[in-house]
Amino acid sequence: MEEKIEVHGPTKVSGELPVYGAKNSVLKLMAAALLATGRSTITNVPEIQDVTIMAELLRRLGCEVSYEPAAHTVTIDVPEELGHQADYDLVRAMRASISVLGPLMARCRQAEVALPGGDAIGTRGLDMHRAGLEAMGARLTIERGFLRASAPDGLTGATYRLGYPSVGATENLMTAATTARGVTVLDNVAREPEIVDIGRMLQAMGARIEGLGSTTITVEGVPRLHPVTHRTVPDRIVAGTWAFAAAVTGGRVEITGAEPEHLDVVLAKLRCAGCEIDTDDGRFVVRGPERPKAINVSTLPYPGFPTDLQPFVVALNAVAEGSGIITENVFEARWGFTAELERLGARVRLDGHHARVDGVPSQELSGAPVEAMDIRAGAALVIAGMAAHGVTEVSGVGHIDRGYEHFVDHLAGAGAKVQRRMARSWN
Repeated sequence: MEEKIEVHGPTKVSGELPVYGAKNSVLKLMAAALLATGRSTITNVPEIQDVTIMAELLRRLGCEVSYEPAAHTVTIDVPEELGHQADYDLVRAMRASISVLGPLMARCRQAEVALPGGDAIGTRGLDMHRAGLEAMGARLTIERGFLRASAPDGLTGATYRLGYPSVGATENLMTAATTARGVTVLDNVAREPEIVDIGRMLQAMGARIEGLGSTTITVEGVPRLHPVTHRTVPDRIVAGTWAFAAAVTGGRVEITGAEPEHLDVVLAKLRCAGCEIDTDDGRFVVRGPERPKAINVSTLPYPGFPTDLQPFVVALNAVAEGSGIITENVFEARWGFTAELERLGARVRLDGHHARVDGVPSQELSGAPVEAMDIRAGAALVIAGMAAHGVTEVSGVGHIDRGYEHFVDHLAGAGAKVQRRMARSWN
Protein backbone atom coordinates (compact mmCIF):
# COMPACT_ATOMS: atom_id res chain seq x y z
CA MET A 1 0.00 0.00 0.00
CA GLU A 2 1.10 3.55 -0.70
CA GLU A 3 2.14 5.82 2.14
CA LYS A 4 0.92 9.38 2.50
CA ILE A 5 1.95 12.34 4.61
CA GLU A 6 -0.98 13.64 6.63
CA VAL A 7 -0.80 17.28 7.71
CA HIS A 8 -3.18 18.83 10.25
CA GLY A 9 -3.18 22.58 9.84
CA PRO A 10 -2.68 25.24 10.75
CA THR A 11 0.50 24.17 12.52
CA LYS A 12 3.81 25.88 13.21
CA VAL A 13 7.37 24.65 13.01
CA SER A 14 9.34 25.75 16.07
CA GLY A 15 12.48 23.97 17.17
CA GLU A 16 15.83 22.68 16.01
CA LEU A 17 16.16 21.12 12.56
CA PRO A 18 19.33 19.37 11.34
CA VAL A 19 21.08 19.50 7.98
CA TYR A 20 23.32 16.69 6.72
CA GLY A 21 25.34 16.29 3.54
CA ALA A 22 24.04 17.59 0.23
CA LYS A 23 22.13 15.16 -1.96
CA ASN A 24 23.42 17.04 -5.00
CA SER A 25 27.00 16.47 -3.86
CA VAL A 26 27.17 13.06 -2.16
CA LEU A 27 25.92 11.13 -5.18
CA LYS A 28 28.61 12.71 -7.35
CA LEU A 29 31.27 12.12 -4.66
CA MET A 30 30.34 8.44 -4.71
CA ALA A 31 30.76 8.41 -8.49
CA ALA A 32 34.10 10.22 -8.20
CA ALA A 33 35.37 7.46 -5.92
CA LEU A 34 35.52 5.26 -9.06
CA LEU A 35 38.58 7.24 -10.14
CA ALA A 36 40.88 5.55 -7.59
CA THR A 37 41.48 1.89 -6.86
CA GLY A 38 41.10 1.13 -3.15
CA ARG A 39 38.84 2.26 -0.31
CA SER A 40 37.32 5.73 -0.20
CA THR A 41 35.08 6.84 2.66
CA ILE A 42 32.49 9.61 2.42
CA THR A 43 31.09 11.08 5.63
CA ASN A 44 28.16 13.36 6.49
CA VAL A 45 26.06 11.26 4.10
CA PRO A 46 22.28 11.85 4.31
CA GLU A 47 19.95 8.90 4.86
CA ILE A 48 18.02 9.17 1.61
CA GLN A 49 16.81 6.78 -1.05
CA ASP A 50 19.10 8.14 -3.78
CA VAL A 51 22.20 7.09 -1.85
CA THR A 52 20.87 3.53 -1.79
CA ILE A 53 20.34 3.65 -5.56
CA MET A 54 23.83 5.01 -6.23
CA ALA A 55 25.34 2.36 -3.94
CA GLU A 56 23.65 -0.37 -5.99
CA LEU A 57 24.89 1.19 -9.23
CA LEU A 58 28.48 1.15 -7.94
CA ARG A 59 28.08 -2.47 -6.84
CA ARG A 60 27.01 -3.44 -10.35
CA LEU A 61 30.18 -1.79 -11.64
CA GLY A 62 32.19 -4.12 -9.41
CA CYS A 63 32.63 -2.09 -6.21
CA GLU A 64 31.99 -3.22 -2.68
CA VAL A 65 29.84 -0.58 -1.00
CA SER A 66 28.95 -0.29 2.68
CA TYR A 67 26.27 2.28 3.48
CA GLU A 68 25.73 2.95 7.19
CA PRO A 69 22.80 5.39 7.43
CA ALA A 70 22.94 5.76 11.20
CA ALA A 71 26.63 6.71 10.99
CA HIS A 72 26.04 8.88 7.90
CA THR A 73 28.91 7.10 6.15
CA VAL A 74 29.51 5.33 2.85
CA THR A 75 32.61 3.21 2.25
CA ILE A 76 33.46 2.28 -1.34
CA ASP A 77 36.07 -0.35 -2.26
CA VAL A 78 36.96 0.14 -5.92
CA PRO A 79 38.58 -2.76 -7.81
CA GLU A 80 41.39 -2.48 -10.33
CA GLU A 81 39.07 -3.77 -13.05
CA LEU A 82 35.75 -1.95 -13.25
CA GLY A 83 32.60 -2.68 -15.20
CA HIS A 84 31.57 0.12 -17.52
CA GLN A 85 27.80 -0.20 -17.99
CA ALA A 86 25.23 1.73 -15.93
CA ASP A 87 21.91 -0.08 -16.28
CA TYR A 88 18.62 1.53 -17.26
CA ASP A 89 16.64 0.47 -14.20
CA LEU A 90 18.92 2.49 -11.93
CA VAL A 91 19.64 5.43 -14.22
CA ARG A 92 15.94 5.97 -14.94
CA ALA A 93 15.24 6.06 -11.21
CA MET A 94 17.87 8.70 -10.51
CA ARG A 95 19.32 11.07 -13.04
CA ALA A 96 22.46 11.62 -10.97
CA SER A 97 23.56 8.17 -12.18
CA ILE A 98 24.83 9.93 -15.30
CA SER A 99 27.67 11.25 -13.12
CA VAL A 100 29.51 7.92 -13.51
CA LEU A 101 30.14 8.79 -17.18
CA GLY A 102 33.20 10.97 -16.56
CA PRO A 103 34.89 8.67 -14.03
CA LEU A 104 34.31 5.59 -16.21
CA MET A 105 35.85 7.34 -19.22
CA ALA A 106 38.86 8.25 -17.10
CA ARG A 107 39.29 4.76 -15.62
CA CYS A 108 38.02 2.40 -18.33
CA ARG A 109 38.33 4.54 -21.46
CA GLN A 110 34.78 3.46 -22.25
CA ALA A 111 31.32 3.78 -20.78
CA GLU A 112 27.77 2.69 -21.51
CA VAL A 113 25.24 4.73 -19.56
CA ALA A 114 21.50 4.40 -20.05
CA LEU A 115 19.82 7.66 -21.00
CA PRO A 116 18.55 9.09 -17.71
CA GLY A 117 15.14 9.63 -16.19
CA GLY A 118 14.60 11.38 -12.84
CA ASP A 119 12.22 14.16 -11.88
CA ALA A 120 9.62 15.41 -14.34
CA ILE A 121 10.69 19.04 -14.17
CA GLY A 122 11.93 19.68 -17.71
CA THR A 123 14.46 18.67 -20.30
CA ARG A 124 18.05 18.23 -19.22
CA GLY A 125 19.91 17.07 -22.31
CA LEU A 126 23.35 15.54 -22.51
CA ASP A 127 24.60 17.61 -25.43
CA MET A 128 27.29 19.38 -23.40
CA HIS A 129 28.45 16.13 -21.79
CA ARG A 130 28.87 14.69 -25.29
CA ALA A 131 30.48 17.73 -26.90
CA GLY A 132 32.97 18.16 -24.06
CA LEU A 133 34.05 14.52 -24.16
CA GLU A 134 34.29 14.63 -27.94
CA ALA A 135 36.58 17.67 -27.63
CA MET A 136 38.77 15.47 -25.43
CA GLY A 137 38.94 12.78 -28.11
CA ALA A 138 36.07 10.46 -27.19
CA ARG A 139 33.66 8.92 -29.67
CA LEU A 140 30.03 8.89 -28.59
CA THR A 141 26.90 7.31 -30.02
CA ILE A 142 23.39 6.58 -28.79
CA GLU A 143 22.31 2.98 -29.32
CA ARG A 144 19.25 1.21 -27.91
CA GLY A 145 18.75 3.75 -25.16
CA PHE A 146 22.40 3.87 -24.09
CA LEU A 147 24.97 6.62 -24.46
CA ARG A 148 28.09 4.71 -25.56
CA ALA A 149 31.44 6.44 -25.27
CA SER A 150 34.94 5.23 -25.98
CA ALA A 151 38.48 6.59 -26.14
CA PRO A 152 40.74 3.58 -26.74
CA ASP A 153 43.89 5.67 -26.49
CA GLY A 154 42.66 7.68 -23.53
CA LEU A 155 41.39 11.24 -23.28
CA THR A 156 43.43 14.28 -24.21
CA GLY A 157 43.23 17.72 -22.62
CA ALA A 158 41.16 20.26 -24.51
CA THR A 159 39.53 23.67 -24.19
CA TYR A 160 35.75 23.60 -24.06
CA ARG A 161 33.17 26.28 -23.27
CA LEU A 162 29.83 25.11 -21.95
CA GLY A 163 26.83 26.72 -23.61
CA TYR A 164 25.19 26.90 -20.17
CA PRO A 165 26.73 26.42 -16.69
CA SER A 166 25.36 22.90 -16.36
CA VAL A 167 26.14 21.22 -13.05
CA GLY A 168 26.06 17.71 -14.50
CA ALA A 169 28.25 18.51 -17.50
CA THR A 170 30.74 20.38 -15.33
CA GLU A 171 31.02 17.37 -13.01
CA ASN A 172 31.46 14.81 -15.77
CA LEU A 173 33.99 16.83 -17.74
CA MET A 174 36.00 17.75 -14.64
CA THR A 175 36.22 14.14 -13.47
CA ALA A 176 37.05 12.87 -16.97
CA ALA A 177 39.85 15.43 -17.27
CA THR A 178 41.62 14.40 -14.06
CA THR A 179 43.67 11.69 -15.78
CA ALA A 180 43.58 12.99 -19.37
CA ARG A 181 46.87 13.74 -21.10
CA GLY A 182 47.68 17.43 -20.92
CA VAL A 183 45.61 20.36 -19.70
CA THR A 184 41.84 20.79 -19.95
CA VAL A 185 40.28 24.22 -19.67
CA LEU A 186 36.53 24.31 -19.01
CA ASP A 187 34.87 27.70 -19.40
CA ASN A 188 31.40 28.92 -18.31
CA VAL A 189 31.23 26.11 -15.76
CA ALA A 190 28.83 25.71 -12.85
CA ARG A 191 29.91 27.39 -9.61
CA GLU A 192 27.65 25.65 -7.08
CA PRO A 193 29.06 24.72 -3.65
CA GLU A 194 28.53 21.09 -4.64
CA ILE A 195 30.89 21.54 -7.62
CA VAL A 196 33.50 23.01 -5.29
CA ASP A 197 32.95 20.08 -2.91
CA ILE A 198 33.56 17.52 -5.64
CA GLY A 199 36.61 19.44 -6.84
CA ARG A 200 38.08 19.46 -3.36
CA MET A 201 37.65 15.71 -3.05
CA LEU A 202 39.38 15.28 -6.41
CA GLN A 203 42.23 17.52 -5.26
CA ALA A 204 42.60 15.40 -2.12
CA MET A 205 42.79 12.35 -4.41
CA GLY A 206 45.73 13.95 -6.20
CA ALA A 207 44.01 15.79 -9.05
CA ARG A 208 45.44 19.12 -10.17
CA ILE A 209 42.50 21.50 -10.43
CA GLU A 210 42.44 25.29 -10.34
CA GLY A 211 39.56 27.75 -10.45
CA LEU A 212 36.96 26.00 -8.29
CA GLY A 213 34.10 28.37 -7.59
CA SER A 214 34.93 30.53 -10.61
CA THR A 215 33.59 30.42 -14.17
CA THR A 216 36.74 28.70 -15.51
CA ILE A 217 38.23 25.45 -14.23
CA THR A 218 41.66 24.25 -15.35
CA VAL A 219 42.57 20.58 -14.91
CA GLU A 220 46.09 19.24 -15.48
CA GLY A 221 45.88 15.50 -15.99
CA VAL A 222 47.80 13.14 -13.70
CA PRO A 223 48.57 9.44 -14.26
CA ARG A 224 46.71 8.11 -11.23
CA LEU A 225 44.56 9.15 -8.28
CA HIS A 226 44.39 7.65 -4.80
CA PRO A 227 41.45 6.94 -2.45
CA VAL A 228 40.52 9.39 0.33
CA THR A 229 38.16 10.13 3.19
CA HIS A 230 35.97 13.16 2.47
CA ARG A 231 33.19 14.98 4.34
CA THR A 232 30.18 16.04 2.24
CA VAL A 233 29.27 19.72 2.15
CA PRO A 234 25.99 20.52 3.99
CA ASP A 235 22.78 20.48 1.96
CA ARG A 236 21.83 24.10 1.30
CA ILE A 237 18.49 23.04 -0.22
CA VAL A 238 17.43 21.20 2.94
CA ALA A 239 18.56 24.19 4.99
CA GLY A 240 16.50 26.46 2.74
CA THR A 241 13.50 24.14 3.08
CA TRP A 242 13.57 24.44 6.87
CA ALA A 243 13.91 28.22 6.57
CA PHE A 244 10.82 28.44 4.35
CA ALA A 245 8.91 26.18 6.76
CA ALA A 246 9.41 28.84 9.44
CA ALA A 247 8.55 31.66 7.04
CA VAL A 248 5.31 30.07 5.80
CA THR A 249 4.03 28.93 9.20
CA GLY A 250 5.20 31.86 11.32
CA GLY A 251 7.46 29.60 13.35
CA ARG A 252 10.99 29.80 14.68
CA VAL A 253 13.63 27.27 13.69
CA GLU A 254 17.29 26.84 14.53
CA ILE A 255 18.96 25.15 11.59
CA THR A 256 22.11 23.24 12.51
CA GLY A 257 24.88 21.71 10.42
CA ALA A 258 24.41 24.25 7.62
CA GLU A 259 26.61 26.80 5.87
CA PRO A 260 24.54 30.01 5.78
CA GLU A 261 26.92 31.68 3.30
CA HIS A 262 25.70 29.24 0.64
CA LEU A 263 22.22 30.77 1.01
CA ASP A 264 23.01 34.49 0.89
CA VAL A 265 20.48 35.26 -1.87
CA VAL A 266 17.80 33.05 -0.30
CA LEU A 267 18.17 34.56 3.17
CA ALA A 268 18.05 38.06 1.68
CA LYS A 269 14.72 37.22 0.03
CA LEU A 270 13.36 35.77 3.28
CA ARG A 271 14.28 38.99 5.07
CA CYS A 272 12.31 40.86 2.41
CA ALA A 273 9.37 38.56 3.25
CA GLY A 274 9.55 39.74 6.87
CA CYS A 275 11.68 37.03 8.46
CA GLU A 276 14.22 37.76 11.18
CA ILE A 277 17.41 35.80 10.54
CA ASP A 278 20.51 35.41 12.72
CA THR A 279 23.46 33.57 11.22
CA ASP A 280 26.41 31.93 12.91
CA ASP A 281 29.11 29.47 11.94
CA GLY A 282 27.37 26.22 10.95
CA ARG A 283 23.88 27.31 12.01
CA PHE A 284 21.25 30.01 11.66
CA VAL A 285 17.93 30.96 13.20
CA VAL A 286 14.85 31.98 11.19
CA ARG A 287 11.82 33.63 12.80
CA GLY A 288 8.84 33.80 10.50
CA PRO A 289 6.46 36.80 10.54
CA GLU A 290 2.82 36.57 11.54
CA ARG A 291 2.10 36.87 7.81
CA PRO A 292 4.86 37.05 5.19
CA LYS A 293 5.09 39.69 2.48
CA ALA A 294 5.07 38.50 -1.14
CA ILE A 295 8.46 38.39 -2.85
CA ASN A 296 9.63 38.38 -6.46
CA VAL A 297 12.19 35.74 -7.41
CA SER A 298 14.04 34.73 -10.57
CA THR A 299 15.85 31.39 -10.48
CA LEU A 300 19.40 31.32 -11.81
CA PRO A 301 22.50 29.16 -11.55
CA TYR A 302 24.57 29.70 -8.40
CA PRO A 303 25.14 32.22 -6.89
CA GLY A 304 21.60 33.14 -8.00
CA PHE A 305 18.38 31.91 -6.41
CA PRO A 306 18.30 28.08 -6.67
CA THR A 307 15.61 26.47 -8.80
CA ASP A 308 15.24 23.73 -6.16
CA LEU A 309 13.80 26.31 -3.74
CA GLN A 310 11.39 27.83 -6.25
CA PRO A 311 8.38 25.69 -5.13
CA PHE A 312 8.78 27.04 -1.60
CA VAL A 313 8.56 30.62 -2.86
CA VAL A 314 5.25 29.74 -4.50
CA ALA A 315 4.03 28.25 -1.21
CA LEU A 316 5.14 31.34 0.71
CA ASN A 317 3.53 33.76 -1.74
CA ALA A 318 0.31 31.74 -1.58
CA VAL A 319 -0.26 32.94 2.01
CA ALA A 320 1.61 36.25 1.75
CA GLU A 321 0.38 39.81 1.82
CA GLY A 322 0.34 41.09 -1.77
CA SER A 323 1.35 39.43 -5.05
CA GLY A 324 4.66 38.02 -6.16
CA ILE A 325 6.15 37.07 -9.52
CA ILE A 326 8.35 34.00 -9.79
CA THR A 327 10.40 33.50 -12.95
CA GLU A 328 11.78 30.02 -13.64
CA ASN A 329 14.92 30.26 -15.78
CA VAL A 330 16.37 26.78 -15.22
CA PHE A 331 13.69 24.10 -15.68
CA GLU A 332 10.78 24.98 -17.93
CA ALA A 333 8.41 22.29 -16.65
CA ARG A 334 8.67 23.04 -12.94
CA TRP A 335 5.15 24.44 -12.64
CA GLY A 336 3.22 21.16 -12.55
CA PHE A 337 2.84 21.25 -8.77
CA THR A 338 1.01 24.60 -8.85
CA ALA A 339 -2.19 22.80 -9.86
CA GLU A 340 -1.87 20.78 -6.65
CA LEU A 341 -1.30 23.96 -4.65
CA GLU A 342 -4.44 25.44 -6.19
CA ARG A 343 -6.38 22.51 -4.73
CA LEU A 344 -5.58 24.02 -1.33
CA GLY A 345 -6.96 27.39 -2.47
CA ALA A 346 -3.81 29.11 -3.71
CA ARG A 347 -4.20 31.65 -6.51
CA VAL A 348 -1.59 31.01 -9.17
CA ARG A 349 -1.52 32.29 -12.74
CA LEU A 350 1.04 30.88 -15.17
CA ASP A 351 2.44 32.66 -18.22
CA GLY A 352 5.29 30.77 -19.85
CA HIS A 353 8.18 30.66 -17.41
CA HIS A 354 6.51 33.19 -15.10
CA ALA A 355 4.03 32.59 -12.30
CA ARG A 356 2.05 35.27 -10.51
CA VAL A 357 0.85 34.26 -7.07
CA ASP A 358 -1.77 36.40 -5.35
CA GLY A 359 -1.57 35.82 -1.63
CA VAL A 360 -4.59 34.99 0.51
CA PRO A 361 -4.83 34.81 4.32
CA SER A 362 -3.86 31.32 5.44
CA GLN A 363 -7.35 30.76 6.86
CA GLU A 364 -8.63 30.83 3.28
CA LEU A 365 -6.52 27.79 2.42
CA SER A 366 -8.16 24.46 3.20
CA GLY A 367 -6.67 20.99 3.36
CA ALA A 368 -7.11 18.64 0.41
CA PRO A 369 -5.52 15.51 -1.10
CA VAL A 370 -2.54 16.49 -3.28
CA GLU A 371 0.25 14.64 -5.08
CA ALA A 372 3.99 15.26 -5.03
CA MET A 373 5.41 15.52 -8.56
CA ASP A 374 9.07 15.68 -7.55
CA ILE A 375 11.27 15.98 -4.47
CA ARG A 376 11.01 19.72 -3.83
CA ALA A 377 7.39 20.11 -4.92
CA GLY A 378 6.44 17.37 -2.47
CA ALA A 379 8.17 19.09 0.44
CA ALA A 380 6.62 22.44 -0.55
CA LEU A 381 3.12 20.90 -0.56
CA VAL A 382 3.66 19.59 2.97
CA ILE A 383 4.71 23.06 4.13
CA ALA A 384 1.73 24.67 2.36
CA GLY A 385 -0.50 22.11 4.07
CA MET A 386 0.87 23.24 7.42
CA ALA A 387 -0.45 26.75 6.70
CA ALA A 388 -3.87 25.52 5.47
CA HIS A 389 -6.85 24.76 7.69
CA GLY A 390 -7.91 21.13 7.96
CA VAL A 391 -6.22 17.96 6.77
CA THR A 392 -3.91 17.80 3.76
CA GLU A 393 -2.85 14.39 2.45
CA VAL A 394 0.27 14.36 0.31
CA SER A 395 0.82 11.28 -1.85
CA GLY A 396 3.97 10.49 -3.84
CA VAL A 397 5.99 10.33 -0.62
CA GLY A 398 8.72 8.37 -2.37
CA HIS A 399 9.80 11.55 -4.13
CA ILE A 400 10.39 13.31 -0.81
CA ASP A 401 12.35 10.33 0.54
CA ARG A 402 14.81 10.73 -2.33
CA GLY A 403 15.97 14.11 -1.06
CA TYR A 404 15.17 14.45 2.66
CA GLU A 405 16.32 12.41 5.61
CA HIS A 406 13.40 11.61 7.96
CA PHE A 407 11.49 14.62 6.65
CA VAL A 408 8.30 14.02 8.63
CA ASP A 409 10.11 12.98 11.82
CA HIS A 410 12.16 16.18 11.84
CA LEU A 411 9.11 18.39 11.28
CA ALA A 412 7.10 16.54 13.92
CA GLY A 413 10.02 16.87 16.33
CA ALA A 414 9.82 20.63 15.80
CA GLY A 415 6.15 20.74 16.73
CA ALA A 416 4.42 20.33 13.35
CA LYS A 417 1.30 18.16 13.23
CA VAL A 418 2.47 15.81 10.50
CA GLN A 419 2.61 12.04 10.25
CA ARG A 420 3.15 9.26 7.74
CA ARG A 421 0.43 6.68 7.34
CA MET A 422 -0.81 4.15 4.87
CA ALA A 423 -3.31 5.41 2.33
CA ARG A 424 -6.90 4.27 2.57
CA SER A 425 -7.90 1.47 0.25
CA TRP A 426 -10.92 2.12 -1.98
CA ASN A 427 -11.37 -1.51 -3.02
